[in-house]
Amino acid sequence: MSNPALQLNALDTSLVALQRGDVRPAAFSAEARAQTALLAALPPRYATVLHDLLDRLESSALFSEESCSFSQKDLLDSLRMWVDKARGVLEQP
Repeated sequence: MSNPALQLNALDTSLVALQRGDVRPAAFSAEARAQTALLAALPPRYATVLHDLLDRLESSALFSEESCSFSQKDLLDSLRMWVDKARGVLEQP
């Protein structure tokens, strides 16, 4: 799938599944990192931010919520914001 909009839609669907607990953080992260057409279509800072969020998500999955220095819910909220902002960039004329 090389269309950035299709890749974003697939990532959005996977994020919803992650939030429901149907997808493991590592699987979501691997899928997100594989969306090369999407990342190439966005300004470079989007890839930097996404990779930072994914690194933290993967780290948080190794610990219980109480022992982790950042909240998995906050990370998921940040990923949702990233998807929404990326959609806005792709929809600009």
